[in-house]
Amino acid sequence: MKKSLTLTIAVYNAVTYLEFVLAALARQSMNDFEVIIADDGSGPEIRTLIDRVKSTAPFPILHLWHEDKGFRKNEMLNKAISASQTDYLAFIDGDCVPHRHFMRDHWTHREGRSLLCGRRVNLSKQITEKLTVDDISSGKFEKLSLSVLLDGLMARSSNLEDAIRIESPALRRLLHRNKARILGCNFSVRKQLLENINGFDEEYQAPGIGEDTDIAFRLELAGARLVTLRYLASLFHLYHPLTQVGDTNRKIFERVVASGEAVCRNGIRHLEEHA
Repeated sequence: MKKSLTLTIAVYNAVTYLEFVLAALARQSMNDFEVIIADDGSGPEIRTLIDRVKSTAPFPILHLWHEDKGFRKNEMLNKAISASQTDYLAFIDGDCVPHRHFMRDHWTHREGRSLLCGRRVNLSKQITEKLTVDDISSGKFEKLSLSVLLDGLMARSSNLEDAIRIESPALRRLLHRNKARILGCNFSVRKQLLENINGFDEEYQAPGIGEDTDIAFRLELAGARLVTLRYLASLFHLYHPLTQVGDTNRKIFERVVASGEAVCRNGIRHLEEHA
């Protein structure tokens, strides 16, 4: 039976983190979705985990994999777009554990040409290392426990306010008046809009900018509107060392901005350059 929406999870190794993500997805308040794991060349442990989880998961899982030849995340995301069986797509990373209502929030707040931009709580190394699968399955991880609050006061965990879920649209607007901005680990959009701009630009060969800033910029050029989902669709980002954005990615994005072209040449389809 065809599902309503597709969740793409971008992964590279970190099998324990993916186990946490899948455990959180198993307790979603909405189960009418499929999962595509866009695997940028992980080792066999990821496949073993997926094979174990698939038999009991309340959602179908498709594992897409290619050989590890360096950072090719955008290529895998494009493969996921092509493989998806629904018309609405959400994207997270394999180190981001979704709140129980994550999928429902992205689905119920979708709009015609909108790009829904969620936020995330950043958990410290100390909090992350204490997490267990039981913490995820029980929903304990969603609660701002005293230890997490103290961790935030010590400036180790951050953005704890983004764990708060507010149903009232008026109250959300009152609390968050800034322009929506995208995080590559938490957004959703109609599949057709991504296809219209030829998906993710595979010219980006390193993390940062290419999976979020670039895609948002080109979607806006194509007429999409960024809409914030702050205080809804929360994610809990598990600790890893900070990733630095290199100069190469910045230069690629500068060229994109200067060109003013929404459609990338090297995306879902590899287009010939203009003569």
